[in-house]
Amino acid sequence: MTALTDILNRNPVLRFAEAMRQTPQPEQWHGEGDVLTHTRMVIRSLDELPEVAALSRHEREVLYAAAWLHDIGKIRQTREIAGRIEAPGHSSAGSRMAREELWLKHGLCGDFKSMQLREAISLIVRYHSVPPHAIDSDAAQRTLHRIAANSLLTPYFSVKLLCLLSRADMMGRICNDREAMLDQVALCEELAKEEGCYETCYPFPSDYTRRAYLDGRDVWKNQQLHDDSWGTVYMMSGLPGTGKDTWIRHNLPDIPMVSLDEIRRKRRIPPTDNQGFVANLAKEQAKEYLRKHQPFVWNATNLTSAMRQQLVSLFESYKASVNIIYLETDWHTLLERNRSRRDAVPQSAIESMLGKLTPPETYEAARVNWISV
Repeated sequence: MTALTDILNRNPVLRFAEAMRQTPQPEQWHGEGDVLTHTRMVIRSLDELPEVAALSRHEREVLYAAAWLHDIGKIRQTREIAGRIEAPGHSSAGSRMAREELWLKHGLCGDFKSMQLREAISLIVRYHSVPPHAIDSDAAQRTLHRIAANSLLTPYFSVKLLCLLSRADMMGRICNDREAMLDQVALCEELAKEEGCYETCYPFPSDYTRRAYLDGRDVWKNQQLHDDSWGTVYMMSGLPGTGKDTWIRHNLPDIPMVSLDEIRRKRRIPPTDNQGFVANLAKEQAKEYLRKHQPFVWNATNLTSAMRQQLVSLFESYKASVNIIYLETDWHTLLERNRSRRDAVPQSAIESMLGKLTPPETYEAARVNWISV
C-alpha cells in the first residue's frame, strides 16, 4: 500500500470536515449547500466517469486526493461581499493548505516520489478552476501550456487529470448552467489535445524557446530560437534547514555565491528583522557578477513565485539564463539541520514559511529542478 493510498483510506479532509460543513457557498452556483456536501458529490461524480477507471493507480490516487482537497481553501477565503457569498483566491489558498496538510500530517515530503505526488495534488487544486473558463481567455493556449509544462517536474500531473476533476466539479453541484460549464470543460480538453499538451508538456525545441513562449513573448512555440544568454545564474529555493549550503558546496563548488544568510551574519541582522536592506545589498552583489557575465549562485529561500519572478526578471534583463533549484527534505531532518545551524530559525517561523511555500513551476525560468536531499 502506498502512502497516498493510505491517505485516501483515512480521508485527507477528515480534519477539515466540520469547517467544510460550516462553509456556505453561493446558492446560484451551489444549490447543494455547503462545501463538504459539494465535495462528496464531486467524489461520487468521479466514480461515474469511465475515463477515471482507465487511469493508472497513481493517477487515480492523485485525482481523488485532489478532489477531496480541491475546495478546502474556501474555509479561509469565504466571505460576504456586497450581500453575496464569495471565496476569492480559494484555489491558491487551497493549494497551499493541501501542501501543508499532506506534508505535515501525512508525511508526503522529503523523498522524490512523495514530493512529486504531493505537488501533483497541489497543482490540480491550484488550477482546478481554469478549465471551465480557459477557452474564453485571450491567452488560452499559452495558459494551458504553462500549466501542462509542470508534467516535466511531476509525471503524476497533467491537464487531463485537471479536466477530469473540473468535469466532476461541475457534475457535483446543483446550478442552472451545469451543462454549459461542462461544454466549456470539453472545449478546454479539445484545445489541450490540439495543442499537444493534454497528457504531457508540449515538446518545445529547446529550454530557451519554452521559456520565451511560456513567459508571454511574441514567439511561436515550435521556433528554434537563438539563445543569446551568456551563462547561468543558479537560484536556490527551499525552506531553512533544507541543506542548500551543503548542496552548493557539493555541486557548484567553483561558482561565486550571493548569500543572504552570509550578508545577515556579517551585518549582524537577525532573520526576523526587516530584510529590505539585506536584499538590496545582495542585488548589488548580483549586478556586479551580471555585468561581468559571471555565473553565480543566488542562495536564499525564495519560497514564492512573486519573489522568484522579481529576481528572474533582473537576471534575465542582463541576458543570463536562470536555473531554479528547489531542494526538499523530510520535516524531521529539516528541523534537526536547522537546530544545528549557527543562526537557527525559530520553528514557528519555519512553519509559517511552509504555509506560504509554493515550489517553482516550469514556466518560471529556463530550467527548474526539484531535488530531494
